[in-house]
Amino acid sequence: MNAYPYILLAFGSALWAAPFFLNRHKGQVLIRIEKRARWGVLLQCLAYSILWQSDFWKKSPEHWRTTVALCFFALACLISWTAARSLGRQFRFDAAVDSAHMLVRSGPYSIVRHPIYTSMFCVLLATGIVVSPFKLLLASIAVFTVGAFIRMKIEDNLLQAQFGAEFVEYQQRVPGFLPFFKLPVR
Repeated sequence: MNAYPYILLAFGSALWAAPFFLNRHKGQVLIRIEKRARWGVLLQCLAYSILWQSDFWKKSPEHWRTTVALCFFALACLISWTAARSLGRQFRFDAAVDSAHMLVRSGPYSIVRHPIYTSMFCVLLATGIVVSPFKLLLASIAVFTVGAFIRMKIEDNLLQAQFGAEFVEYQQRVPGFLPFFKLPVR
């Protein structure tokens, strides 16, 4: 069995996650926090766990799978690093705003409103292509999407409450987490 694809999974995931550990800011006074968004995170984690529910370790994935996964990991890392940099001190795990919160619309935020979820989706695809049969990958995508939409809805409501018409205009102009795929805003 070839270990290279699994080394790619470990390294790609670690490289993707690195900016979130490097970009931790403490001491912010949050004026509004929505812990209900953690339900979305829970579903996203469940989506990742679905990917591993096969006997993937018994055989090496085809070369094309590793190549496609490498491309998705490269895209995920590019997005996560640029999104974390664009957010700066505003990055946090919970859906929240603070008194000095700014509406970030530069970098990857000019293409999608939630690029971190876009990067998480790329990691999900990269992992699933290597370790999952197609039906598990589809189930994982469905669960991840529900989790992402729960989280996006809560975060969008927080941002709309904080920035009003400025955010509504941004929300109408920029898709949620998939470029060129815009759902109607409610």
